[in-house]
Amino acid sequence: MQPETRARRSRKVQAAIAASLSLLALGACATKPANPALLGEYNQSNDPLEPTNRFFYRVGDTLDAYTLRPVAQGYVWAVPLPVRTGIHNVLRNLNSPVVFFNDVFETKPRRAGDTFVRFVVNSTIGIGGVLDVAKGWGYPAHTADGGMTLANWGLPQGPYLFLPLLGPSSPRALTGFGIDIALSPFTYVPRGYGLLTFNWARYGVGVIDARSQVLDDLDQLKRNALDPYATIRSLYRQHRSAEIQAMRDDHRTTVPDWYSH
Repeated sequence: MQPETRARRSRKVQAAIAASLSLLALGACATKPANPALLGEYNQSNDPLEPTNRFFYRVGDTLDAYTLRPVAQGYVWAVPLPVRTGIHNVLRNLNSPVVFFNDVFETKPRRAGDTFVRFVVNSTIGIGGVLDVAKGWGYPAHTADGGMTLANWGLPQGPYLFLPLLGPSSPRALTGFGIDIALSPFTYVPRGYGLLTFNWARYGVGVIDARSQVLDDLDQLKRNALDPYATIRSLYRQHRSAEIQAMRDDHRTTVPDWYSH
């Protein structure tokens, strides 16, 4: 074989490899399909980073299977339900300042009032939040976080994200998560007196509590869903939309209805 021929073939091989890498890169970006039917599904899922998200989903699912899920199972097995309920109530009560500030920023004074009453009642009569006394008094818990606040201000959610450790999210929800950290009084806990240790313990117990809440549901989803990733993506978006809509639809006046009669 002549040297020129070998050089020409080498250049062709290099060009073919470069073209293959380019195609892989384009595929990883999940470009918009030209087919109108597929385009509609693409826009509805709003998941342009799907290949990357699926990779992180697989990584997170593997880590969960060998770490968090067994710990949550052990927690459910070892801790009686009434105790787990009390721990869940305490964690929710400790998060009341974050919920309250978001209620205010969402311009929902009655929801902010409900959160304030819940915190005072449950912190005192409810023994530090172990008992949800306020719920029985007509002040049920509700969700309010930084992502919902930004949604109420008109910020779009952006593309779907699946993040390691955090799970389903979006740029708006991720920004809201940072806002919630800034709003939490525990963020500014001093290092002394064991308070920093308490803060980390609160995070750890909160993660285990949250995972234990969905043990059976998540196991059933993975068994029955043809595509667990797509199902989780759809359920997450439906759940977030319902929470945001419930917040927007809460048009109660500042004072109770009976007060004006």
